[in-house]
Amino acid sequence: MKRIVECVPNFSEGRDMEIIRQITNEIERIEDVRVLNVDPGEATNRTVVTFVGSPEDVVEAAFQAVRKAGELIDMRKHHGAHPRIGATDVLPIIPVAGITLEECAELARGLAKRIADELEIPCYCYEASAFKPERKNLAVCRRGEYEAIPEKLADPEGRPDFMPKDTHRVMQTGCTVVGARDFLIAVNFNLNTTSTRRANAIAFDVREKGRPGQPGTLKCTKAIGWYIDEYGIAQVSMNMTNLNVTPLHVAFDEVSRCAQVRGLRVTGTEIVGLVPKKALIDAGRYFLEKQQRSTGIPEEDIIKIAIKSMSLDDLRPFNPQEKVIEYLMEDGVQGGSPALVNLSVKDFAQETSRESPAPGGGTISAYMGALAAALGTMVANLSSHKRGWDERWHEFSEWADKGQVLMTELLSLVDEDTEAFNAIMAAFQMPKNSDEEKVLREEAIQNATLYASQVPLRTMRASFQTFEICEAMAREGNPNSVSDAGVGVLAARAAVLGAGLNVKINAASLTDRQTAEGLITEAEELMAKADSKEKEIMAIVNEKI
Repeated sequence: MKRIVECVPNFSEGRDMEIIRQITNEIERIEDVRVLNVDPGEATNRTVVTFVGSPEDVVEAAFQAVRKAGELIDMRKHHGAHPRIGATDVLPIIPVAGITLEECAELARGLAKRIADELEIPCYCYEASAFKPERKNLAVCRRGEYEAIPEKLADPEGRPDFMPKDTHRVMQTGCTVVGARDFLIAVNFNLNTTSTRRANAIAFDVREKGRPGQPGTLKCTKAIGWYIDEYGIAQVSMNMTNLNVTPLHVAFDEVSRCAQVRGLRVTGTEIVGLVPKKALIDAGRYFLEKQQRSTGIPEEDIIKIAIKSMSLDDLRPFNPQEKVIEYLMEDGVQGGSPALVNLSVKDFAQETSRESPAPGGGTISAYMGALAAALGTMVANLSSHKRGWDERWHEFSEWADKGQVLMTELLSLVDEDTEAFNAIMAAFQMPKNSDEEKVLREEAIQNATLYASQVPLRTMRASFQTFEICEAMAREGNPNSVSDAGVGVLAARAAVLGAGLNVKINAASLTDRQTAEGLITEAEELMAKADSKEKEIMAIVNEKI
């Protein structure tokens, strides 16, 4: 698995875009590092930058960004609404894939030492990389902010974890807090008031720390209240450190409840930086369930419900393609060409019609399976919202959820089937000038052929599962849509039989005959079952019609 980390440095400059540009240029010039988001704030005078890449490249990009920020930002002149301690205020490294939080903590400590040694910027280590238990809390490292630095440097207990030999630059650069943490959402809840005191009261109600002797209602959250000149409103500004414990929608509802108790109202939500897709999907599903509406709808629609329910577009437009980390990491490219699932229906058909052998029957079979799942899901959603069937909304919502899962899986197989065929072609093009090259080539051909047999078998299995949804909808669903369930059944049969042909023709080229026969046997069994299921369910459909 490829090792990927995310880094989200906060720079104490949110007004001079030229300074911000020069800092982000340092990040972007590191090969294989991708800047996902740059989020400046004028009132806070702070910019949050998000970038991803391999651990080694991200650490190097972070170091170069800290160096440039230390050169361009003079903390002696800095003022803003957000707490801060340095030009690069906080610098977290976050595991994304193939790496643990503990490994990220070691990277953070190494980076902090290098920043202190080479850039002469004192560094604290926080969260998972903290050397002292109390310094796991960012607020402890930042206590007193920039103005308290002289006092901290003079106090053995307050001194940073890594100190440069020469501190002559420290009042210009300030200190930097480097650490490793899990994914954090920074979110502001907008209030219909200008009172910082009332916003703070709500923050104290909900934040985990609460008030002295009285914990708050939301675990794994930190919050303060402030007034934002730019918007002319007060906000509850919250960091959410564990979305599994306190999801975004739970925080929204609780802040709304506490605001209402105090005679106020949450008018909207502002997400600072990026958000994981799951946070919005969970929120959208939560609000749909409160409305007793089906959750088995496309994820784009679920996210739209989340945006509207929490008024994420209250202060400015909220574009998921620019704010959701998974969407920003998607490039929509397969082998240098647009992914097949991203083509229009017309372009997909035209691409299939060309003289190239891929996309071919296996790809079309996967797409037919996706359409079968889509039709069954459509009938489930229509049934969930049918007048007079209100008490059955959850029953049909569950069927729609199953359909969405199958449709998503089959759509991924559309491109994977073409990739499998291309892998065979690439293996055949390998050199065969020596005995060793011939052996390697034949091994690659066999591995690619096995893969090209397994992919359509997965298509068969997933497509066969769509029969269950279509049958349930034919028996129990909206009778006005029974013909749609029937078309779904026909599409499912075509998908299973079509993919089966691909399993058989590819498995025929395998030298491992035991494996080949196992694949072919399973394929033939699924084809026979699909024939039987199609006849059985179509009899129900025709009887209803």
